[in-house]
Amino acid sequence: MQTRRIVITGVGLTAPNASNLLDFREKLLQGTSEIQEIDLRYFGKAPAGICTFQETKYRKKKENKKGTRAGCIGVYCANEALADAKLDIHHYDVSKVAVVIGLTEHGTVETENEVYNIKQFDYDVKYWTHHHNPRTVLNNPAGEITMNLGITGPHYVVGAACAAGNASLIQATQILRLGEADMVLAGGISESVGSFGIFASFKAQGALGHHADDPRLATRPFDLDRNGIVISEGGCVYVLEELENALKRGAHIYGEIVGYAMNSDARDFVLPYGKRQAECMKLALARAGLAPEDIDLINTHATGTKSGDIEECKAIREVFGRSGKTFVNNTKSIIGHAMGAAGVLELAGNLPAFEDNYIHPTINIDNLDPECALENMVINHALKTDSISTILNNSFGMVGINSAVIIKKFEQDVEK
Repeated sequence: MQTRRIVITGVGLTAPNASNLLDFREKLLQGTSEIQEIDLRYFGKAPAGICTFQETKYRKKKENKKGTRAGCIGVYCANEALADAKLDIHHYDVSKVAVVIGLTEHGTVETENEVYNIKQFDYDVKYWTHHHNPRTVLNNPAGEITMNLGITGPHYVVGAACAAGNASLIQATQILRLGEADMVLAGGISESVGSFGIFASFKAQGALGHHADDPRLATRPFDLDRNGIVISEGGCVYVLEELENALKRGAHIYGEIVGYAMNSDARDFVLPYGKRQAECMKLALARAGLAPEDIDLINTHATGTKSGDIEECKAIREVFGRSGKTFVNNTKSIIGHAMGAAGVLELAGNLPAFEDNYIHPTINIDNLDPECALENMVINHALKTDSISTILNNSFGMVGINSAVIIKKFEQDVEK
């Protein structure tokens, strides 16, 4: 049986420096970071990525208040993706439309808010909101999207730490290939900047990025002076369809999902393991029927931690060591780490390379760590290439979860 070919036909996003793909791409090519300093209750000041978008564009303020920040981000991104795809939700039977959203965590922000709110009542739980349970169930953001759009097909949330964005694309691709849906809204969301606990935990690990003079300089993967992660919120949702259906309706195709893989380190709660990351990339390549030298660009996961950046570089060297044509970049250096949204946001920012042939830079590298000195790393300035036809997107996460997704430029007259 022939494998169904799955393509990306719409992208909706909000990032710390843009609220649509066109602006996002321009900011990435310019290396424009809008990381800012925020002041969290109980914690204090820290650099973070905050999203600014039209929160009431697709639902009322009252609905946003009843729901969650993650749901608000999801509703915005899903509607923007459909608009970008020039697709009415009723083009397909709504019972055959699915929603798959990747999350690193959910419920932390809402729980912290409620504990803080009942403090004024001497912690009397009778003042605890009755909205808490529907706000904190894991499927909340995906469910809020279905309610907003009237989708009656299945909705899922994929919990995969910071590999969740990639994991959502993998799950969505499998759903479409199995024929369980005709179209999937798939992506990832992060509301992490609302939680002082997340900041406090990273600080306790010695893994929270900071900079004395400028918060925009705090996120610096691969730089010898890096000191940790800059936490960001954000969201990105894709419209995924079968190629045949996309061509039939004359859709613009951003790219085709041709390979993917996920695996586990089975070693440690937080420390990454380059050997397993390499195995993950190799499996994605095998499933795509590609060799390392067939990959034009690797968008790295690197977050700005010493061990994480080095382990990923070891893995890339093991897999791509003999490929002189594979370029490497990193999006977190510009937008910070958007947790569950990271993989899909970072991939979205690189998809336009199929058309403009530019690779956005990894910024804030003033002193490249020798252990991270990969061949063909694009540093501080965008690079114009002859052609970009394939992108490998890495996303890894805590408790040893790894993912890699390979996207190929779609050319109608060329069979895969």
